[in-house]
Amino acid sequence: MPAFFSGRLWRALLLATCTLLAACGDKAADWTLYDVKGHLPDLKFQLNGAGGKTISSDDLKGKTVLLFFGYASCPDICPTTMAQLTAVLQQLGDQAGDVRILFVSVDPHRDTPDILQAYVDAFNNNAIGVTGSEKQIADLARRYRVAYQIERPRPGDAADVYDVTHSRGVYIFDNTGKARLLASDTDSIDVIVKDLHQLIDITG
Repeated sequence: MPAFFSGRLWRALLLATCTLLAACGDKAADWTLYDVKGHLPDLKFQLNGAGGKTISSDDLKGKTVLLFFGYASCPDICPTTMAQLTAVLQQLGDQAGDVRILFVSVDPHRDTPDILQAYVDAFNNNAIGVTGSEKQIADLARRYRVAYQIERPRPGDAADVYDVTHSRGVYIFDNTGKARLLASDTDSIDVIVKDLHQLIDITG
């Protein structure tokens, strides 16, 4: 986990009184994941999707978004995360229709939007794969404090044969685009499902 998420982040100020459950908001929730409300910016992006379409954060309004960064040829972290999030959606039941997985590639040289969409479709048909220029990806990664590095090809290897390293974590945004929770790769499916149920109930 990145150092800036080394401990649970709590709201600095609480409302003095709360007469309605809706007004209580997060005070009624018992989060297990990292609470990042107020510590990360809103969901905001405009990137390239499959079929020549431009996908933006506006297209996801009204949906709870599970955002993570990776690449299609990732040998371990990304397929494991995609499988985990697919299992989460399966356990959410009817609420799964209110959730979208957003997979952002940090390897725009090899990952075309169509390749990405085919990759995420193999796990979940409602998932969205997007990418963009080097600058677009770098700017978005910086926005959410995501670290990644594209290594140079080893001597003798083809130009498109190289390793990519990237930080882990799933960023969870509510249906208004506010950053709410951060799941690490050590969090179980049951824990993520529990907190998503709470988040959807609170914001729905």
